[in-house]
Amino acid sequence: MRLPVFKYYPDPIGTGAIEKTNEECECCEKYRGYRATSTIYAIDEVETICPWCIFDGSAVAKFDGEFSSSHSLLSDAIAMDIVKEVCERTPSFISWQQERWLSHCNDACEFHGNAEKSDLEELSGEDLNEFLSSEYISTDMWPSVLQSYVKGGGFAVYKFMCRGCGKNRFYTDCD
Repeated sequence: MRLPVFKYYPDPIGTGAIEKTNEECECCEKYRGYRATSTIYAIDEVETICPWCIFDGSAVAKFDGEFSSSHSLLSDAIAMDIVKEVCERTPSFISWQQERWLSHCNDACEFHGNAEKSDLEELSGEDLNEFLSSEYISTDMWPSVLQSYVKGGGFAVYKFMCRGCGKNRFYTDCD
């Protein structure tokens, strides 16, 4: 059985957002072999949702919730159909605090997981200044932050890629 392809999340298995399981999906009540590792934000506590129920929107319809917060996308004036696709039909990612889905070129970006240290070392010029400013990191502190960064550590940097221009965008989170 082929997994659904998520427009804004190209590799949910590689990032750990979807994993193999023997559990029954609480939405479709089928054993499909996969489940999302971060579940839906809803009144009911739901632990096992298969990727197909995320992709077709049936999980959101059944549990009246969302997989990601819409706040950042709405704040960036992203079209409602895109916001709904990201928040209602795309798996979320596990973050220390509330996740933020980044946007660029009037579209939601693709999520690519935790940044590699090399991604951060490549930041320079206007891109670096924009990142540091948006994350409240002083230019004086950046060399220390970069030197101590470990992918998957307590200080996380999430990588997104613009679907329009291909620019990488990042945001930080910590435990």
